[in-house]
Amino acid sequence: MDIVFLGLSITSSWGNGHATTYRGLLRELARQGHRVTFLERDVPWYALHRDLPEPPYGRTHLYDSLDNLRERFTATVRDADAVVVGSYVPDGREVGDWVMATARGTTAFYDIDTPVTLAKLDAGDHAYLAPRQIAGYDLYLSFTGGPTLDRLQDVHGARCARAFHCAFDPESYYPDETAPRWDLGYLGTYSDDRQPRVESLLIEPARRWPEGRFTVAGPMYPAAIDWPSNVMRTDHVPPAEHRAFYNAQRFTLNVTRDDMIRAGWSPSVRLFEAAACATPIVSDVWDGIESLFEPGREIILASGTAEVLDVLRHMPEAERVAIGRRARERVMAEHTAAHRARALPILLEKAANIPATPVKATA
Repeated sequence: MDIVFLGLSITSSWGNGHATTYRGLLRELARQGHRVTFLERDVPWYALHRDLPEPPYGRTHLYDSLDNLRERFTATVRDADAVVVGSYVPDGREVGDWVMATARGTTAFYDIDTPVTLAKLDAGDHAYLAPRQIAGYDLYLSFTGGPTLDRLQDVHGARCARAFHCAFDPESYYPDETAPRWDLGYLGTYSDDRQPRVESLLIEPARRWPEGRFTVAGPMYPAAIDWPSNVMRTDHVPPAEHRAFYNAQRFTLNVTRDDMIRAGWSPSVRLFEAAACATPIVSDVWDGIESLFEPGREIILASGTAEVLDVLRHMPEAERVAIGRRARERVMAEHTAAHRARALPILLEKAANIPATPVKATA
């Protein structure tokens, strides 16, 4: 297939997890013989932090405006077998209208932020997707599974909503024999709604256990945060260093945004990457996580400071290693970029033949 993607970014991973998701997916699609093109809006904040300016698979092009996109790539979009528009694309609503009016092949919306997207729609924020467009795309690829798929089809009129979780690259994420530097680490951009759980599941444990070693990596954390002296802060860890970062932790923390906790069934790409490194994961709790990892055997679920400290200070080493190993076996069997790349063309071909679904309620 000839597949065109219009996504947030593939050239820069600064402050977003979209880039690593797109990189793995497009690379595997290219390996499987598909022709892939990625169109990315050239914006200053990514231009200053491009860690993969020229991806070595398929073709990547930058455009600087909607007019520039239309002038240069109308034929590319029109003639493709499928066109996939991603969430958080600048001017994504206008881009989506243009794609649906121009493309002759299958059109899809790839929502890497489904719960956030639906919350924005409920609040009247239609910057990258309008409610009417959900029924306009042939396929809605959702970061989130579970009941959210029914909501997309039954309430919003999606013709075909399918779970399409993020994935990891096994060539980039795997265990090594590095001696751990930290007892617990967290990799993630600051978010107001995540921060209370970062506080209770990492910062407060660090305060109560001064001998422990902790780290938090990610941009945009306010200067006013009172970091304990045993928490190492790093503003950015590029994807090339993620594996080393995870392997340097005895345990790693997974923290989920409020919208995604409410929706459930919303694994982050960081969850799969850490598991692939066989680093045991301590996670907050949300519906559907047990469908991805078996609690107690493949992942550790914690709702407060005391639970985290008990794990960090008292779990036997053999049990810790076994949990990490079993999590790696799980993601290697189900969640690699190659798994997603094999599934995507099948989903696109099937969606092309599904008629529009009547909307049952006002979106």
